[in-house]
Amino acid sequence: LFLAVCAVGIGGTFQYGYNVSIINAPTQHIHKFLNETWSSRYHKELNADLLTFLWSVIASIFSLGGLCGALIGGSMAIRLGRKGALLMNNIIAILASILMGISFPTGLFELLIAGRFLIGINSGIGLCVQPLYIGEFAPKHLRGGLAMGTSIFLTGGILTGQIIGLRELLGGEKHWPLLLSSSCIPALAQLLFLPWFPESPRYLLIDRGDELSCAKALKRFHGSSEYRREMEDIQRECFALDGEKPKKPWQLFSDRAVRWQLITVIVMTMGQQLSGINAIYFYATYVFEQAGIMAEKIPYVTLGTGVCECLTALSCVRSNHVGRRCLIIGGYLLMTLWCTVLTFSLTYQELYSWVPYLSMTCVFAFILSFGLGPGGITNTLTAELFVQSSRPAAYMIAGTVSWVSFFTVGMLFPFIVNGLKQYCFVVFLLECFVVAAFIFLVIPETKNKSFLEIKKEFHKLNFGRNA
Repeated sequence: LFLAVCAVGIGGTFQYGYNVSIINAPTQHIHKFLNETWSSRYHKELNADLLTFLWSVIASIFSLGGLCGALIGGSMAIRLGRKGALLMNNIIAILASILMGISFPTGLFELLIAGRFLIGINSGIGLCVQPLYIGEFAPKHLRGGLAMGTSIFLTGGILTGQIIGLRELLGGEKHWPLLLSSSCIPALAQLLFLPWFPESPRYLLIDRGDELSCAKALKRFHGSSEYRREMEDIQRECFALDGEKPKKPWQLFSDRAVRWQLITVIVMTMGQQLSGINAIYFYATYVFEQAGIMAEKIPYVTLGTGVCECLTALSCVRSNHVGRRCLIIGGYLLMTLWCTVLTFSLTYQELYSWVPYLSMTCVFAFILSFGLGPGGITNTLTAELFVQSSRPAAYMIAGTVSWVSFFTVGMLFPFIVNGLKQYCFVVFLLECFVVAAFIFLVIPETKNKSFLEIKKEFHKLNFGRNA
């Protein structure tokens, strides 16, 4: 099970975290490449506005690709299987790496844009299919811990990208094309290791009707002595679905039986993206400068934020025994607290010498709180709230909401910060508190429950107390 999570994660959410992270390091080198390419091609200087526009396209086309990936990820998981979809996804990553790698020697910045779009598609599919696959092969009592593999590999990707992007490694002027094309390495690793593992047992029995292959897969994943309990659980779910085919995303919106599950997933996914985590990263450099850290040392201090996320994701596996509901509510409430403290500390930053260090503490505490709940549990709950026929479509909807929110934050965030300054955290603390209240009122505890038991928990909400 552990090796399966590693084989799935290295080419799944690791790619998302890695490719979000590595684009920051070569910003100046890409600007220089755009200027030189434009001058040699058109024999005139690239004006500042057009340079800003081209850089914005290179940076933001990733999220457009992610949205496309989220829209096709569920369909791929149904047609090719969970494992088959992930293997096919690596072909997209390798093609993207080649395009980004040859953009500099060929002098074609258009290849860089195309490569970023394709690696966005790869990340969108990975974010959709990886938690789906892990959630389906994990045994009920370990589902929360194993599903945290999604968060661990995502944060591990961010941290790896921050390290590889240092100027002493691949972040320098000579090596930045190698940095952008290095995403082929996780893809090749998954192509090498993932074929050794079976397809999702639930997919084999419920979607394909292949009971023999399902039993073989369960023996591989759970051991020959422990697989029968999980087999019975899958058979009960298969019987309850009574041959129901996988649903399309638009069918979920008209299905009263999943109304509150769908509302929950949309609220949680939007809450995760709009929680203020991007604002924290934006303000991190300013906070570190105010604390007296030299500008050239800040990239190394920023590595601490990546380490924070990674450690929290790892510790979340251990703390999963307290339950998903407690973790995610606690995470949002702690984020509300740190937003409040950070607003005050940024307001009175220059009043006392110790205040910048309080701001610095808040930055790390906020990131730890995000990893404890919203960053780690959201994907786990998406897998648990739906039965087999609705799960791929639910991930497509969640992925679409996530990428649209990600793009919206990227577009509006600079205006929010410029308009509200440090008071932008008031917006985020209100959002975190509202999401925590919603989860407290709506979501039941899902730990150690089968997918059918969780469905019954929501039955009263969907059909009324007398149903």
